[in-house]
Amino acid sequence: MQLSYATSNSFFSNLIMKKNKLISNGRVAQNRKARYNYEINEKLEVGIILKGTEVKSLRNGKASISESYAAETSGSLSLINSNIPIYEAANLFNHDPMRQRELLVSKKQRNRLLGLIKREGVTLVPLSLYFNNKGYAKIDLGIAKGKRKEDKRQTIKQREWNRQKSRIMKENN
Repeated sequence: MQLSYATSNSFFSNLIMKKNKLISNGRVAQNRKARYNYEINEKLEVGIILKGTEVKSLRNGKASISESYAAETSGSLSLINSNIPIYEAANLFNHDPMRQRELLVSKKQRNRLLGLIKREGVTLVPLSLYFNNKGYAKIDLGIAKGKRKEDKRQTIKQREWNRQKSRIMKENN
């Protein structure tokens, strides 16, 4: 009797663990090249409109936003070139992995961002894709300007100098 009870307990604990994994909060994808290629002036959090299989694929931790950007399409902001792979368990209602996904911003923010894009040569770059505490998919958008080669070299020098400083401080202590 105890053996069956123990196996049933472990069975239920595995279900809970799987369930927690499915509704896990946290970062799904990060654009690591963005901070190297662009100078980020401002960050803002925006929502994204997804289909059901896209959400399931994101919950599995599969997405890529490294080559994506936000732009205007038919009067609204859209995320272009983001890759959310096809959800393996669904066959009938799968989505297109590279489709344009509409971003949810207020009208005031949208008008300001579209004005910045058109006038000042600013790019909207996604920095990270994650689920917030309520379970909604969110994107951190960076309002960015492109860096030149000299600026990129300066960034590398600064990073190496900071590493050296930390090594020296660690050796001295």
